[in-house]
Amino acid sequence: MYDQTYRYCPYCATPLERRERFGQVRPVCPACGFVYFQDPKVAVIGFVVRDEKLLLIRRAVDPAKGKWALPGGYMDAGEMPDHALKREMREEVGLDVAIERLLEIYPMAGPGVDARGIVLAYAAIPTNHVDGQSLEAHDDVSEAGWFAPGEIPDDLAFESTRALLASWRRRRENTGAA
Repeated sequence: MYDQTYRYCPYCATPLERRERFGQVRPVCPACGFVYFQDPKVAVIGFVVRDEKLLLIRRAVDPAKGKWALPGGYMDAGEMPDHALKREMREEVGLDVAIERLLEIYPMAGPGVDARGIVLAYAAIPTNHVDGQSLEAHDDVSEAGWFAPGEIPDDLAFESTRALLASWRRRRENTGAA
């Protein structure tokens, strides 16, 4: 299945046809040879721990409206992942963060999720709100909070959140570290 964004060639306006190119059936212009490559969406999420508690947000929009997830969102064109995550943290919960490292790369998956993308998961630490101030829910977030390992809600939105939580719990059990 290909995206219906292009029905006509953006260069010569000829109707596109489905043809095999580069190992897949893609929209191709029979007049000028333009090939439409569907680019993946890229999202970033932050695994932010403070005082042995994890930051989670409750989603105010679909997909998975009302469920809990790690804060983050889509990258903008021309934006680097670290800048995207810092922007999303400020937009969603008013939190400034320092990125520590890339934790994992996940496929986008789940009900209502456009599966043509990837999720870059980063470990990050807060650089504000360190004095216990409450978080602010903005943008596509209805609620935000810090959760100890035993307080994590069951209604999690995405597989990437579940996988990172499982890894965090295993690491804590094996080393006692946050």
